[in-house]
Amino acid sequence: MKQRPAGRPSSSEQIIRDIKRKTRKQYSAEEKIRIVLDGLRGEDSIAELCRREGIAQSLYYKWSKDFMEAGKKRLAGDIVRQASSSEVTELRREARDLKEVVAEQTLELRLLKKSMLGDGDELE
Repeated sequence: MKQRPAGRPSSSEQIIRDIKRKTRKQYSAEEKIRIVLDGLRGEDSIAELCRREGIAQSLYYKWSKDFMEAGKKRLAGDIVRQASSSEVTELRREARDLKEVVAEQTLELRLLKKSMLGDGDELE
């Protein structure tokens, strides 16, 4: 038998790797959440759960960490939450209305000062 150099895989090995890569199962977010929640319930061991689901334990722990981090960010986001576009629109409208009120009040104040000072006197 011919031996290949240690650094280069044979073409058949490369083909097998490509097939495995292309046929690898992709888990949806819902599936990942279900698996992590099953692990958190503690009904089965993590090793058992991973065997049943056909995933590596390291992958489970990565998903679990991502799940916890996302939850932490979401809960922190409730405290310092971003305004929705409808809230931004409403706040802009309210700011415009308040500016109009200030402008009207300023005009009224000037007119009152002029009327109290007399006809041609200058305002200071």
